[in-house]
Amino acid sequence: RPAPRLETWPLPATDFIVLVILLLVGTFSLAAGAGFAARHLHVRGDAATLLQGAAAQFGLLAGIAAFRLQVDRTRPFGLAFDREVVRAGAATFLIALPPLMVTAKAAEFILERCGLPTDRQDLVGLFARADKGGLLTLMIGLAVILAPLTEELVFRAGLFRFARTRLPRAAALLLPAVFFASLHVNWSTLVGLPSLAPLVVLAVIFSLAYERTGRLGTAIVAHALFNLNTILLILAGRSEEHTSELQSRLHLVCRL
Repeated sequence: RPAPRLETWPLPATDFIVLVILLLVGTFSLAAGAGFAARHLHVRGDAATLLQGAAAQFGLLAGIAAFRLQVDRTRPFGLAFDREVVRAGAATFLIALPPLMVTAKAAEFILERCGLPTDRQDLVGLFARADKGGLLTLMIGLAVILAPLTEELVFRAGLFRFARTRLPRAAALLLPAVFFASLHVNWSTLVGLPSLAPLVVLAVIFSLAYERTGRLGTAIVAHALFNLNTILLILAGRSEEHTSELQSRLHLVCRL
């Protein structure tokens, strides 16, 4: 296999701690501000959840920007997009699909055998329930553009890039992946638990693609395609349910 193109990131551990602090401060402060604004503007339900989620993503970007401006100005992420990056990202997405499907089926089977919940992620439910054009468009934009950008900057260009030369290879690949996947599970209700193992696999593949190409854009494109594919599947399923409901109503009318 070709040698990795991703350069070593000689960031001191103290600076990495500063990065983590800036990310946490940015995320929680903007998310808290969005929650406060939602209460005073009487925004509730899915709209409030979406507002807080978007604010948290922008908080991550604010933390990264503060870090780059104040601490680490000289080390690029490989954040550039061209035809090669798009092609590599699309290839990464296609390569990830078979192991993802196998892992998802195995995880669902194991959870069912153990009597654990197999409910989908909260965000999947949000897309399934969205019925307003503006809200749905905003959700798609956040999922396909903002989330891939912020999450790849944090987990691949941040955690993985720092860990890959300081920890054993398996740990450098798995720790950021497990952290990434665990954030997509509601641990109080275990909603989204079936997505834990598949998302770990997905995150490992993204890290390998970033390491192989040295271009963060590869992982961002693959992540965006994965989210878009998931949204299309959700919307297709919702359309089938709506069609089935209409057919049932027509059948009932014909009987009457």
